[in-house]
Order: sequence, then C-alpha cells, then structure tokens
Amino acid sequence: MSYPFQIKSFEAFNAATEKSIKDPEGFWSEIASSFLWKKRWDTVLDWNFKDPKIEWFKGGKLNITENCIDRHLGTLGNKPAIIWESNDPEEHHRVLTYRDLYNKVIQFANVLKNNGVKKGDRVCLYMGMVPELAIATLACARIGAIHSVIFGGFSAQSIADRLQDAQAEFIVCCDGAYRGNKEIPLKSVIDDALVQCKFVKRVIVVTRTRTPISMIKGRDVWWEDEIKKVETMGNPDCPAEEMDAEDPLFILYTSGSTGKPKGVVHTVGGYMVYTTYSFVNVFQYTPGDVHFCTADIGWITGHSYIVYGPLCAGATTLIFEGVPTWPDAGRFWDVVDKHKVNILYTAPTAIRSLMGFGLQPLVGKDLSSLKVLGSVGEPINEEAWQWFDENIGKKKCPIVDTWWQTETGGMLISNMAGITPSKPSYATLPLPGVQPLLVDESGHVIEGNDVSGNLCIKFPWPGILRTTYGDHERCRTNYFATYENLYFTGDGCYRDAEGNYRITGRVDDVLNVSGHRIGTAEVENAINMHAGVVESAVVGYPHDIKGQGIYAFVIYDNTHDDDNLTRMDIVQTVSRIIGAIAKPDKIQFVQGLPKTRSGKIMRRILRKIAEGEVDNLGDTSTLLDPAVVEEIKNGRI
Repeated sequence: MSYPFQIKSFEAFNAATEKSIKDPEGFWSEIASSFLWKKRWDTVLDWNFKDPKIEWFKGGKLNITENCIDRHLGTLGNKPAIIWESNDPEEHHRVLTYRDLYNKVIQFANVLKNNGVKKGDRVCLYMGMVPELAIATLACARIGAIHSVIFGGFSAQSIADRLQDAQAEFIVCCDGAYRGNKEIPLKSVIDDALVQCKFVKRVIVVTRTRTPISMIKGRDVWWEDEIKKVETMGNPDCPAEEMDAEDPLFILYTSGSTGKPKGVVHTVGGYMVYTTYSFVNVFQYTPGDVHFCTADIGWITGHSYIVYGPLCAGATTLIFEGVPTWPDAGRFWDVVDKHKVNILYTAPTAIRSLMGFGLQPLVGKDLSSLKVLGSVGEPINEEAWQWFDENIGKKKCPIVDTWWQTETGGMLISNMAGITPSKPSYATLPLPGVQPLLVDESGHVIEGNDVSGNLCIKFPWPGILRTTYGDHERCRTNYFATYENLYFTGDGCYRDAEGNYRITGRVDDVLNVSGHRIGTAEVENAINMHAGVVESAVVGYPHDIKGQGIYAFVIYDNTHDDDNLTRMDIVQTVSRIIGAIAKPDKIQFVQGLPKTRSGKIMRRILRKIAEGEVDNLGDTSTLLDPAVVEEIKNGRI
C-alpha cells in the first residue's frame, strides 16, 4: 500500500506546510481523497471558533471500518493486522490477519445488533488489553454505535459518572484483566457501578481471567455464547452503516478543571483522515513495519495509534496486555526482539522507570529491528531522551517527540522521523495543516522566536474535537472562550530561535501524571468525601518517574491519632472514587490554606511549596492570613 500524502523530504515538508496555510481546504481535500468514501463531500470545511462550529467534509458519507479493514482485504487479507502479546510471556501470542479481523468484527457487530444496539446508541467498553477490545471498538463503528472506552483502572464511581453522562445503555467488559502480577476484577467493578445505573440494558462479558463473577439474568450475557448464536445463524454479513462525516465516532472522557470529567466527541470523517495522515507521516510508516504503541486503548493514544490510524494505513499493530516491568524490566525488549518491532511508541514515564533498572535487562535482547522511536503523553526530559537514543535506538533511530491531546485527536506538533530535525525535550515543528501560535495572558499574539506564551491553534484541523457530549457550552468555555477566535490548549510553550516548540506544562488546574491528565478539582472532590476531611487543595510537583506527582494539602478535623493511617485512608478513598491513577503521592496535614480575602485558594503558593521553592513565594500580602503560609512551609513533606 502506498500513501499519496506521505511527506518524504524536508523540502516536501516545507512545501506542504506552505500549501496548508495558503489553501487549507485544497490541502485536506487532496489527503481525504486517498480514503474510501461512499459519497464524496459537498464542502471541505465550514467553521467558526465562536460557537464553536466545526464541520469537515460536510455531506461526505463513509464508514471508518471499511477504511480500516474492508479496503485492505484484496491486497493485505493474509497479512497481520493485529499481533497480541499476553501479560504472561509463557502464553502463546495471537495474530489476527486482516481477513481474521474482518470476520471477527462482522461477527461481533451482529452480536451487538442481536442485543438491541442501534446506530447512535452509546456503548461503554471496560476491558483489558485483549484483541476483543479492538474488535468491539470496530464493531461499534461498523454499525454506527458510539463507543466510549473507559480505562480499566477507573473505579465504579468513575464508571457510573461516565455511563450517566453518556446514557450508555450497553456495556462490553471482561470478567477480569491481568496487569503484571495483579488481577483486576473488571466485571465486579461494573456491577458496583450499575447499582446507580439501572438504565443499562445489556452487559456482554468476555472470558479472560476466569475469575468468579455474578451474571444477572436478563442483563448479563457471555461474549462466547453470543458469538455461537451468530455462528448458528450462518455468520451473516454485516454491511457497514453509512455514516455522515460529522456523525460521532466515539466519546472519550478526560479530566478538566472542574470536578466532572468531560466527554470529548470525535467524528467519523475528520478523525479518520487526521489520525491516518499523522500516523503515516510522523512515524514514516513503511508497509510491513510492525508498530508497537505501548498505550492502553482506554486512552486517546490507543484509539488513534493502536486502532484507527495504523489499521486505516494497512499497518501491523501490536497490542500488549502487560506492563513494562513484569515479570522483569526486560519485557518491552523481549517483545521488540520476539516480534521484530520496527516502531516503538511509548511514554516518558515508562522510559524513566526502565532507566532505573540499568542496562542489565537489555543484555541479550536484539533490538536491531527498531527504526523509529516515539514519545507521548508528556514532554520527555533530556536525560530520558538521551538514554532512549543511546541504549534503545543505538543512535540509529530518530525519536519523534509528539505533542497532542485527547481533544486534538492526533499529533499536532512533532518532528517527522528522519525528515525533520529532532531536538531533545522539544516537540519541534507543527505538522503541515496545523497552525499554532503563542499568546500572552491578554490574548495578544507573541511574534518572533525565543519567546514564551500560552499555546493556541488559530485554524481547525480535521481531528479537532467537535463538542463535549451533552454540553456544548462546556466545550466552548473550556477551549474557545479564553482567547477570541483561538483554540486554547491549556499548555504553556517556549518557541526557540529556530522556531521549535517546547511544551512547558499546564497553565490551568490540570495535572499531567504519567502522561494522564487529571483535574485538581476532581482529586479534591474525592479527598473531601473522606469523612474527616474539612477541605483540601491539590497541586503538582516534579516527580522523577511520573513527571508530575500529586501533592495534597489537607485540613483534617483533628480527631485522628495516626497521620500515616489517615493518609492511607484518604488514598483509599481517592482510589475508590476515581481510581488508583489519581491517588496523591504526598499528603500534608495543615491547619489552614492560603486564601485571598475573597476565599480563593492561592495555588501558586502551594505549588511553590510543593516544588521546594519555599524562599521564593512572591507577594503574600493579599492573603487573608499570611501566617498560614509559614505553618505550611514548616510542615512540608
């Protein structure tokens, strides 16, 4: 398979950038023409950032699964689409060819239809990293159902919140999941969530861990039993539902600056075009390459660069169930060696964690198949970049440092492997078709180079979010209201003398922990639900492995005797309400919080204390009680 839109030289990159600015509609129309459409679009783009209203390929009709699977059957039918590597290195891996994947997606699409799922229905997927998760995702898209994948580490309360927001009446889950030496009881977590969600009509359960679970008559059915029913019907075909380019493809929940997660909505046409375009160009994908993205499909990285982008490109994508450090810290390198991986796309958190084990886990591992390395989720620090370059890439593999968000659908700023220059700790240049700029606090554009500001995008790209599910006003206020006629990323950014972009971190109340965005308000709400907590404030601080850790300042009602036990109780509360990914790393008990006379918590001061900059707190004269600051400084953990 060839890619007419693949950029193969720096000159072509510059020419594409120029064309995308002068004639964006012509630029994207040409790229979109490489895909399979049931009906070509009437209008390439209709947009304004005020409402916001963004419509790409308006009037176009398609189904993304025909682009992911059907169109490859003639040429790639017997080629691997998915390689699945189990959590247990002793368990035999599975390979699904494009023909196998087609048959399984058709089967499960019919299962969904047999269980009452229709176009536009929301289907929650709460599963481990098994091939059935990719199959279920594609089966939803096949029939026009909107999937909402929830990461397997979220709690029952978090699931209930998301089910209620999306009014998802159908769930697909596993009995349990393996993660390293742990077994995650997914179905029992779903059962706890459904106590609050009586509107759920059907739960389809995949057998994975064979852990004992409850199956409620009339609501719960086994995946395997439902597949047998389809087989007894003679495995009927399931023609792809005709979708409008602007029909929703999926909802993915992400933390915001308020306590309630928001459901980011991506649509069929633009998302398909953008993820495939960015996948092929950033990684410089060559047909036959094995692409290993180590993310979970529960996050946007897994949606875009395990499932949709690679499969639309006819790639071989590797799904890994396990964790990088189990049964030992050589697991990634075993997988690369075993499957002759060509592209390895992982997170700085994983790299920093593996650095801590030294070079022994690399002994005897053949990494010579690697051609491209990638980093995602947070800015990669220079030390981790150099370690990755020297010890994994052997200084022969370009490292693409990709910046993007759940809301952007795909990578916006990144070097292209071997095509554009890389620079350690810099995302470098925007992809052609992406128009970033920096603004000051007042929204004035900051021109020139060697400058810092808040990162905004001034023109839509096809992968941009369209709305937040059921609450368009929240979409407007979160992304489009801060600066007029701009999409505001929430990130600070530095642009160097050569025009390279380096992301400097969030400028709003959102933390980036191990590449996952977690709202401070969400964590504070969970802490405050603990019985003895009066009030709390949460900030981020530098963490050697995670990038950012969570530091909680907590006012407690003074009835506790054992600080450590109380800390563990609070951590347990947060894990129960949100999930283990949001539990605080440090909890400091305080008598009060630094507040202005109007009652606003001065997080800037708490952030400085958490970071250890106790002698550089700035002006504290506006505080209601400046003495509180001294007490907090003295009690710093």
